[in-house]
Amino acid sequence: MSALELTSAITAVANALACGRSADEVNLLSAVFVQLGDTLATIALQKSLCCNVENGRGT
Repeated sequence: MSALELTSAITAVANALACGRSADEVNLLSAVFVQLGDTLATIALQKSLCCNVENGRGT
C-alpha cells in the first residue's frame, strides 16, 4: 500500500467514525486513538531496545 493509499484509507475511516457523532464523541474517539498510537509506539520502542540489548547493541 502506498503512502497516498494509506492516508486516503485513514481519512475514509475517520470520516466514517465521525459521521453522526457529536463533537464530544469525536473528541473522545480522537483521544482513544492517540493513546492507542502512543501505546503502540512505546511497545515497539521497548521491543527494539530489548532486541538491541540482547544482541549486544544496547546499554
